[in-house]
Amino acid sequence: MKVLILGGNGILGPHVVKALEDDHELRITDIVPIDSPHETRQVDIADLDQVLEVAEGVDAVVNCSVLRQDRKLAFDVSTLGTYNAIRATVEHRIARFINTGPHFTITGPTYEHYDFDISPEVPAHPGLGLYALSKSAGQEICRIFTQNYPIHVLCLLFYNFRAPEPEPGGGGQDLTPFSVSFRDAGQAFKCALEVDLATLPSKNEIFFVTTDLPHGLFPNEKTRRLLGFAPQDKLETYWRKSSRT
Repeated sequence: MKVLILGGNGILGPHVVKALEDDHELRITDIVPIDSPHETRQVDIADLDQVLEVAEGVDAVVNCSVLRQDRKLAFDVSTLGTYNAIRATVEHRIARFINTGPHFTITGPTYEHYDFDISPEVPAHPGLGLYALSKSAGQEICRIFTQNYPIHVLCLLFYNFRAPEPEPGGGGQDLTPFSVSFRDAGQAFKCALEVDLATLPSKNEIFFVTTDLPHGLFPNEKTRRLLGFAPQDKLETYWRKSSRT
């Protein structure tokens, strides 16, 4: 499969590349130049013409683009950029679009502060943060596209990324209850790319990408059941108190 990765030079992109490169042909883009043995393009996701051009000839689109701090740029990238990306996907008759975002794209403070065993099927309550609102608006655009075009959107939500093991002396932390290793996060994209779309309940599905944690706040059951996601890094060394004295 030939895969377009938008925002491939960010915090998550390189781990996605590593997970996919042995089995898929990659076209990696970012707003800055990328040093990679794969095909690369310098693309501004807020520019529809650039996104339309770079999406031609691929089989799937992965949107890892993000900008958090600046009010205008956050919406240019996370909202307008998502619109451009999924519009290009539709224009080129690509069936699979993988979107990304933080967990509060759907489950903002009104959920995480007061509940547990929170499903990705809940109505979106992103809260008032710039990052959450801009990403949530982008995902709502995706949902509307799936209602009007023959396209499947698989939205992978993340929050806290960790190395498989902490630095020496770094265990026994209060680990965020929505955490995953970079390695397992990359594997989630491989699962989303390779799942048979006909097996999904709808054309717009949202998945929590987290390892198995004891908090019971954000379960990964749906991601396991539908995508075959099986996190290898349990991150227990972070949250278990060491028995050494």
